[in-house]
Amino acid sequence: MFLTFDVFGKTMAVLRKNEEWQLFLDSGTGLRSRIYDVVIPADLAESELDKYLADIFHENAKGNQLTVSRIK
Repeated sequence: MFLTFDVFGKTMAVLRKNEEWQLFLDSGTGLRSRIYDVVIPADLAESELDKYLADIFHENAKGNQLTVSRIK
């Protein structure tokens, strides 16, 4: 099951697979492309994903898009 986040205006999805987290850029039309350059620690709790994504992508915060929030 994908967890979806609004990351400073971009929709991203996170999937737990084989004891690791995988990150995807979500097009909003059902297409997702894997982001390989960002590694989410395997031991990171699901409840901490939004804070971790905010830390990693904080440079993308701009204008009225200043937060990371879980969509579903």
